[in-house]
Amino acid sequence: MTAPLDNQTVSDYQRDGVTVLRGVFKDWVDTLRAGVEADMRNPDPKARSYDDPDGGGRFFVDYCNWSRIPEYRDFIFKSPAAQIAAQLMDSRKVQLFHEHVLVKEAQTGIPTPWHHDAPYYCVSSEKTVSLWVPLDEVPRERTLEFVAGSHAWGKSFRPQKFDGQALNANDGLEPVPDIDGEKESYDIVGWALSPGDALAFDYRTLHGAPANTSASARRRAFSLRLVGDGATFVRREGIVTSPPFPNVTLEHGDPLTGEEFPVLLSEAR
Repeated sequence: MTAPLDNQTVSDYQRDGVTVLRGVFKDWVDTLRAGVEADMRNPDPKARSYDDPDGGGRFFVDYCNWSRIPEYRDFIFKSPAAQIAAQLMDSRKVQLFHEHVLVKEAQTGIPTPWHHDAPYYCVSSEKTVSLWVPLDEVPRERTLEFVAGSHAWGKSFRPQKFDGQALNANDGLEPVPDIDGEKESYDIVGWALSPGDALAFDYRTLHGAPANTSASARRRAFSLRLVGDGATFVRREGIVTSPPFPNVTLEHGDPLTGEEFPVLLSEAR
């Protein structure tokens, strides 16, 4: 069990849709690094590797491997992540949606485009949190950035792949605003990070990250996607979700249940 988060941190999260947590997973950095290395040596067939078109490094992305990588499983079930999530979401129940690994090698000139996660997903919940844990030093100029308060806009923007292509070209959703071109119009927040810190953000909060222009430093991150009370499954005809969860047979609106989505904590308060 972790010490309770202070009230200001929880308030910041609920107001802005994002907050920074210092050192909360410092004891888990080596475990997660070992898991990421195992994942990259033997990635799942659905993993993606985006190569820098200018000959630089690659951007490696993989997800839903917790059942086959023991280090991921240990972190999910034994770390204080679920207790932290319960406080941030103000939820009695914490349930795994999925884990997500993102590695930008040195000299990877590929930015992470502005997006929010909710429209990609086959889940609906008012209580959500991603815990993005850096496994390397991340200076402010290369960190993940967020539009504070965007989780409360009531908007759902078109999902796109990390290479900029639409996930579903005719989904009827509006494109993400040109945030980089109008940064003065938004409350952009971001933090320099050390291994074992965490960024906590709502699935609806817009975020993006610049390219990794470092000549030598990688940017490895492990992101844990969790949901709280009342989560339901979403199924939309003809719409591809990410992750796809092809073996889940739940119908639209069903409570989120099944071995893919274990409950990590219940009756937290």
